[in-house]
Amino acid sequence: MSEAKADILLVGGGSVGAIVALNLESGRHASVTVVCRSNFAAVSSRGYQIRSCDHGSVNGFKPSIVVNEIPQASDSRPFDYIVCTTKNVVDVPPSLFDLLRPAVTPGKTVIVLIQNGLNIEKPLIRAFESNIVLSGVSLIGANEPEPGTVVQDFPDTLYIGAFRNPKVSAKLEDAAADDFVRRYSAGGKTQCSVDKNVGYTRWRKLVYNSCLNSICAITGLDTGRIRLADGAVTGLVRPAMKEIVAVARKAGYELPDSVVDDMIEMDPVTLYLPPSMLSDTRKGNFIEYENILGEPLREAEKLGVPMPTLKVLFHLCQAIQWKNKELKGLVSVPPSSSAA
Repeated sequence: MSEAKADILLVGGGSVGAIVALNLESGRHASVTVVCRSNFAAVSSRGYQIRSCDHGSVNGFKPSIVVNEIPQASDSRPFDYIVCTTKNVVDVPPSLFDLLRPAVTPGKTVIVLIQNGLNIEKPLIRAFESNIVLSGVSLIGANEPEPGTVVQDFPDTLYIGAFRNPKVSAKLEDAAADDFVRRYSAGGKTQCSVDKNVGYTRWRKLVYNSCLNSICAITGLDTGRIRLADGAVTGLVRPAMKEIVAVARKAGYELPDSVVDDMIEMDPVTLYLPPSMLSDTRKGNFIEYENILGEPLREAEKLGVPMPTLKVLFHLCQAIQWKNKELKGLVSVPPSSSAA
């Protein structure tokens, strides 16, 4: 007798979400309901058109169900997992836990955060005290040049581990991580593994995200051009990365010195990859600077570690966010006055 499919709600049907859905569905151990927003019309009518370094060309891929809002869970149809691949923009309402609340069944639904940043689990654990929350750290290059069209040009590697909830059994948390990894890996097209040291993995990825991601967004240069630009790596990228390494070590996560070069050289120069924050600024979308810059800064302040470069990057991204808020009508400015 075959194993029952897990009923999975995927919140965030963009480029990364499309690859996540494809991995889960192709393994045949999951039935995925995808919540799409700006690309809903395209995906619901003709599916995803995917060009993937892992999967090849996949035209017309449709998850089991495509919706444009988060559905209400019911006793007859509780979700086993809710997987979040949305950008984590905590300074723009509504909050993630408010969005997820209708779909969460207390004590049953496992929430998987395939999102960037530090301390992202804390609001979810406070909101859903009896639910397991898993960390997902994704190393992938994917973008959506037009609605429903996804280009994946860097292989999908996913690390899954448990954020510790003091009100939930660690044994159950670890079992949920094992189960999700097995289902996600079943299609054989991805590298997905259990992460026993969530904090280390998140600090390690922050070396890339807090620094290279934000600097590319601020300058408008992709990961190849930022390495070719005069003085950018020496004067900006490398000092910022060393600051993240320093605070991670003070927090108890001994990142090696080599991590700086590893992250700078992660992508071939000629791939000219636009990191996620650069893609967002190009589209005029909000950026997730609070969790990838603000939280490390706050940790550094508590631990007494100076971060002069990161502090400047944080305030530049804060200004970019304010600009986008004004354009979208979330903040207002006094009308201009002409000189007498």
